[in-house]
Amino acid sequence: MTTQANKGTALVTGASSGIGAVYADRLARRGYDLILVARDVERLNGLAERLTKETGRHVDTVVADLTVKADVRRIEERLRTDRGITMLVNNAGVGATASLIDSDVDALESMIDLNVTALTRLTAAAVPGFVERGIGALINISSVAALSPEMLNGTYSGTKAYVLNLTQSLHHEVGDKGVKLQAVLPGATSTAFWGRAGVPVEHLPSQIVMTAEDMVDAALAGFDQGELVTIPSLPDAADWERFNTARQHLGPNLSHKNPATRYARVNVAA
Repeated sequence: MTTQANKGTALVTGASSGIGAVYADRLARRGYDLILVARDVERLNGLAERLTKETGRHVDTVVADLTVKADVRRIEERLRTDRGITMLVNNAGVGATASLIDSDVDALESMIDLNVTALTRLTAAAVPGFVERGIGALINISSVAALSPEMLNGTYSGTKAYVLNLTQSLHHEVGDKGVKLQAVLPGATSTAFWGRAGVPVEHLPSQIVMTAEDMVDAALAGFDQGELVTIPSLPDAADWERFNTARQHLGPNLSHKNPATRYARVNVAA
C-alpha cells in the first residue's frame, strides 16, 4: 500500500478509463483523496476499489453525464461546497474526426456541451473557492489540435483552443492568488477516444501514439515544474515559448484607432 501525506481531494472528470483513470491512479499515489466522475458505474467502482486497496486513499465515485445539465449542476454544487477539494482535473471530453460538412451537427453540439460548456461551469464553480482559500490547482486537458485548426475536425479543434485560452486567461486572473493552473495538450494518445471519434487508434501510425500512462506522467512532471502549458510530445520547450512570444508580440497592434495602412482607401476619380 502506498502512503503519502494527504494533499486534499482531487475531482477528476472522465475518470473511468483512459487518461482520466491514469490521473486518478497517479494522484492517489501522490496523496490525494479522489472524487471520480464518469458515466460508467461499473468501471468507476472497479477503479475506486482498486485504488483504495492499493493506496489507502478515500475514493468517492459520482455517476454523471456531463452533457446533461442536471448532472453538471450536481458536480458544480459539490465543487462549490466541498472545501476539501484542492484540485480539479477537467479531463472529460470527446472528439470528432470527420469534416464539418460530413458531421452530425447534433453530435457536434453535444461535443461543445461537454468540451466547453461543462468544463467552463465546473471551472467557474471550483476556482472562487480556491481563490478564497488561497490554494488549489486546475488541470485542463486540451489537445495539440488547439494549435492546429487544420487537424481533425475544426469544431473539435475550436473546443480545445477554447480550453487553452481559458486556462491562459485564468492564469492572468488568478495565478497570483494561490491557484496553480495547467493546460495539457496531448498528441495522439492510446485510448478509446479515437474509436469514439471515428478513427480506431490502431489505424494511426504507431510512432505518433503515446500511451496514456506516459502522457499523464509527462503532464504531471510539467505540473511539478510549474508549466502553464504542457505539450508532452514536444522535444524542445523553446518551440512553444517562441510560438507564445510571437502571439504576445501581436498584442499592442491588435487594436488601433485607424486601419492599417495596407487597408487605406484608394481614391478613384469619378
